[in-house]
Amino acid sequence: MLTHLQAIASNYNVSYNIDARFQSLAQGSQAMALAVNQSQAAMQSDLGHLKTWMRKMHRRSRKVDSRLLALGATLSERSQQRARERKEQEAQRETLSSLALDMRALQDTLARLMHVVQSQGAKLDTLEERLQVAGPGTTAPAWPPAQPEPPSPSAPKLQGTRQVLRALLEPRDSPQDFADNLQGTREHPGSGSQRSWPPEKPGEICNVGPALVFPNASTKNVVFLSPGFPLGLRALSVCTWVRTASGYLGTLLSYATEENDNKLVLHGRDSLAPGSIHFVIGDPAFRELPLQPLLDSRWHHVCVIWTSILGRYWLHVDRRLVATGSRFREGYEIPPGGSLVLGQEQDTMGGEFDSSEAFVGSVAGLAIWDRVLVPREVSHLAIGKEFPPGAILTLANATLVGGFVQRVNCTCLELCP
Repeated sequence: MLTHLQAIASNYNVSYNIDARFQSLAQGSQAMALAVNQSQAAMQSDLGHLKTWMRKMHRRSRKVDSRLLALGATLSERSQQRARERKEQEAQRETLSSLALDMRALQDTLARLMHVVQSQGAKLDTLEERLQVAGPGTTAPAWPPAQPEPPSPSAPKLQGTRQVLRALLEPRDSPQDFADNLQGTREHPGSGSQRSWPPEKPGEICNVGPALVFPNASTKNVVFLSPGFPLGLRALSVCTWVRTASGYLGTLLSYATEENDNKLVLHGRDSLAPGSIHFVIGDPAFRELPLQPLLDSRWHHVCVIWTSILGRYWLHVDRRLVATGSRFREGYEIPPGGSLVLGQEQDTMGGEFDSSEAFVGSVAGLAIWDRVLVPREVSHLAIGKEFPPGAILTLANATLVGGFVQRVNCTCLELCP
């Protein structure tokens, strides 16, 4: 009986445990269902947000596509424009190349013409000297008697040459006009004015204007020319009378700018070969010129001439061409706005002079042109006969004379100290 009751109790306990477990499972299933419902709601919300985001992205992608299409069209148009520009640039380069070739041919032609002018000028000067021997008061050279000749085709040409020679022999400016040009105060003579040519004595050069005397190598001895070069120079002629007893020439002229203190220099120093001078244009480019004849304590006329066309340059001493060359600063332009000094070499604009490069001696009739003087002009200038027109600077532009430099007015060059 007891065993039966224990079996019944055991079965009851089992059934009770099963009910409890069923209840627990039911609660768990309810909780799971609730969680599933919540998850579904959250998923639905997320799906809604995703759909909204997808719609926005779709609209944005359409906008981006339209912008990309517009950008592609713009790039295509620009690429076509650049292609056209490249073609135009190629055409311009070809044109410039053709122009450069034409310019080179023109420069070569000009160089040949200038060489011909120089040589013809020297020949004309020689002929002029010979013809002057046969002037009034002298005995004409004993030429052999001319034999009658039949007319030739070259007769008109010879007659034209004689006319040119006669024109060259006619004096244009008196010595006083010449001096007035040097001093910047030339006046045109009236109808009753008289010309006093030739000079007082044969070989004398008179009325050349003031002379500057640099007595020693002090760095205080300096002369400033103002206003310097108002415009850039592609050609240059510097002419002056010089006398020095020093063993070297020193600095005749120095032009410096803020960019370069040796834009234009004519200078020697005690360390150079005696009588040599450096002709500098845009340091470090220079040419060494021979001026040994200037160291004899006598007056000499010097002309240094340069042009950027093929870089041609010439050195005339006492009317004679003693040095020439080319390819020196070809195409270069000497800039304006610098400091122009006589007698000292500038290491900075307007200062820092070196006594070993100072000029010791006398300078007279200095003048500067922004063009190339031809041999006839150089020859007439050297004898005081005619002052070439167009000088941009003379000693009349000396605004500051410093140190022991003396400004002397001389009637004739030989009387200047």
